[in-house]
Amino acid sequence: MKALVLAGGSGTRLRPFSHSMPKQLVPVANRPVLAHVLDRVAELGVTEIGIVVGDKAAEIEAAVGDGARLGAPVTYIHQERPLGLAHAVRSARPFLGDDDFAMFLGDNILLPGVLQAAGDFRAGRPSAQVVVQKVADPRQFGVAEIDGEGTVLALAEKPAEPRGDLALIGVYFFTSQVHRAVDAIPPSARGELEITDAIQWLVASGATVRATEHTGFWKDTGRPEDLLACNRRLLEELEPRVDGDVDGGSRLTGRVVVEPGAVVVRSRIEGPAIIGARTVVEDCDIGPCTSVGADCELRGSVLADSVIMEGTRVLRTRGLAGSLIGRSAVIAPPGAQGKPGELLVGDHSLVAWGR
Repeated sequence: MKALVLAGGSGTRLRPFSHSMPKQLVPVANRPVLAHVLDRVAELGVTEIGIVVGDKAAEIEAAVGDGARLGAPVTYIHQERPLGLAHAVRSARPFLGDDDFAMFLGDNILLPGVLQAAGDFRAGRPSAQVVVQKVADPRQFGVAEIDGEGTVLALAEKPAEPRGDLALIGVYFFTSQVHRAVDAIPPSARGELEITDAIQWLVASGATVRATEHTGFWKDTGRPEDLLACNRRLLEELEPRVDGDVDGGSRLTGRVVVEPGAVVVRSRIEGPAIIGARTVVEDCDIGPCTSVGADCELRGSVLADSVIMEGTRVLRTRGLAGSLIGRSAVIAPPGAQGKPGELLVGDHSLVAWGR
């Protein structure tokens, strides 16, 4: 079985962060979202991985490489424009051939993975196997109507009156029959080829489509608040370790990781938290659920429940919480840096998202 990972979307909901970096490379727990997705893909024992990329392909290729770390070679598939998930399948057809494949959205976090769904698919080889989860408001998702045996009876994309509460969560398994479906469907009202329509075409044609319910953690990382929720959940998986330098005047409690080359001086860090490589933390109080990227400088500051991206400086700032801070930003009080009252940002990124 091959895998297809979709990483060509533009990330409009994450602007301005996604102006300067692919949304799939925004870090959670100090690793790109896409790296967490590829962990789930690698668990399936796939033979080859295709990654659909768009106009930020070079950055994704540099981050992922040739697949050696994943145990399966990676092929990059260029999609001229993001015209729907089914269009991505069409773009990848030369790579997919007639093989079975798993398809993952490149910006969704799942814990644990989808080994059960993969096993269900391999055992029965339906034309399609979808992974679903119960949601409070199914009107925001593709929705599957299934019978008591797990067979999909119908699907609808963001229905005004849902006939169930099981949402499609961005993981699919297909045989080559999906290519007939993709060729048969017209563009939707928004001008895209919807994978929901392709799967519904299979159902209407009499093909077997099955569903497996995921009961663990799942988030689409398209919004800042969802990225922060993913960061909190992934930090719970940390195994404490100190590979950097922590002085005797500092105190670490709970699940804390200090990466190589990091220096912690006269500071308190409450886990779960991670301090990136070569980062300096001095006279700070860092609360739980905080990820600090590599090559940062934090001095005289108090922060918690935040993602601080690489190269950022946070100077004499207190009460920073529930925030995303972009790459190479400078957060400082009036007079500390630049003009009085100025929030300086680097050439990569952009803002803090505060609650």
